[in-house]
Amino acid sequence: MSSTAFDCIVIGSGPGGYVAAIRSAQLGMTTAVVEKDEIGGRCLNVACIPAKAVLRSADIVQEIRDAQEFGITVGEPQIDFAKVMERRGEVVSTLTGGVGMLLKKHGVEVFEGAASLTAQGTVRVGEQELSAAKAIVLATGSVKRPIPGTEFGGRVIGTEEAWALDELPASLAVVGAGASGAEIASAYVRLGSQVQLFEGLDRVLPTEDADVSKVAARAFKKQGIDVHVKTFVGDVASGDDGVTFSYGDQQGSADWLVIAAGRGPDIEGLGLDAAGIELDEQGLVKVDDVGRTSRAGVYAIGDIVRGPALAHKASEEGVIAVEVAAGHEPEPLAYPDIPRATFCLPNVGSFGLTEEQAREQGHDVAIGKVPYGVAGATTVYGDRQGIVKIVGDRRYGEILGAHVVGSKATDMIQELVNAKLLEGGYPEVARAIHGHPTFSEAILEAARAADGWLIHG
Repeated sequence: MSSTAFDCIVIGSGPGGYVAAIRSAQLGMTTAVVEKDEIGGRCLNVACIPAKAVLRSADIVQEIRDAQEFGITVGEPQIDFAKVMERRGEVVSTLTGGVGMLLKKHGVEVFEGAASLTAQGTVRVGEQELSAAKAIVLATGSVKRPIPGTEFGGRVIGTEEAWALDELPASLAVVGAGASGAEIASAYVRLGSQVQLFEGLDRVLPTEDADVSKVAARAFKKQGIDVHVKTFVGDVASGDDGVTFSYGDQQGSADWLVIAAGRGPDIEGLGLDAAGIELDEQGLVKVDDVGRTSRAGVYAIGDIVRGPALAHKASEEGVIAVEVAAGHEPEPLAYPDIPRATFCLPNVGSFGLTEEQAREQGHDVAIGKVPYGVAGATTVYGDRQGIVKIVGDRRYGEILGAHVVGSKATDMIQELVNAKLLEGGYPEVARAIHGHPTFSEAILEAARAADGWLIHG
């Protein structure tokens, strides 16, 4: 068995892994990446990026359907699904190719194959053994999980397969109305599929603020999604041409059943036991606030550790881990301040506490909630559907959380994230001049509402 030494070895090349590797190289460490599938990991190849490429096609279809409101008459758009998926592939190859070039540019050596840790603290890849003088970073991401009593196979698929179908399905049943399920349902219903969306909890997007969920639910139903909350799916049977299932006391069927109800850490075969790496009570890799595991010199980031399963969270954890390994002292990641983005129609962007969570924690809560219509630009663009909601602490003017649902929400939320990270509060946002006419003026008005002096409302 051949042996090669590096300062830093990163297992996994998704948004957490490749960013960690590049930052490691920037800090002067000799660096290797081990990837068992494709460069870019699941996010770039089968998840985040493919999803947004298909969603973009759905957005354009919706814009064409709404064109008559702007004095433009066109016929009903014709969906060339093969072309939609061809473009999806082009987007993926462009971005994964870019990641490969960045790794090469920074002198990161890439090893193909499944990696496992050894008791000696090395990394085994096939017949090669790699050693790391300063850090091994585990960045293997997550895998799909079935719902109880169900297994994947045939017409029962996960989210990755849902974004890679060869033909536009006539009907689709989606289990789980969180971010992933909502995106799939919103994309395919606008492309022309009949879509049922099932959620066991009492509302769609159940981890979002309740006001956001209400707006999203109305929009989903208007788009034609058949939404079922407080409903569990069972008795799933996959056939050659479709799948049957039960929900409540009813029977259902669809071309495909997509399970989008949660994922698990991809740690099988990684050799954690051999390396003496502990798991937490959720079955995730146990880490401290900068990613150190129970084994000295081994770090873990992304979906295999605590915190939200988000690509940008993994990237920042990767940066922090390798900076610590290089002798720096970066600030630990503040998980509540990580923005969340859901690209259904309407978009959802949020961070921090919901109103309910803030009240449960005993804050003197100030709420600034305004409809999108307070900003003139939303009328100009025909995108008045949506709200901006700021959850603040009245005593200190602190932003505890913010929630935006509507067009551009996934971009608009960043202003409020930045305001908090720069130690500003909603009174400061209320005094910050915003360009006119822009969607961002809805942020301004929500801050003024929280501060007690809403102008346009």
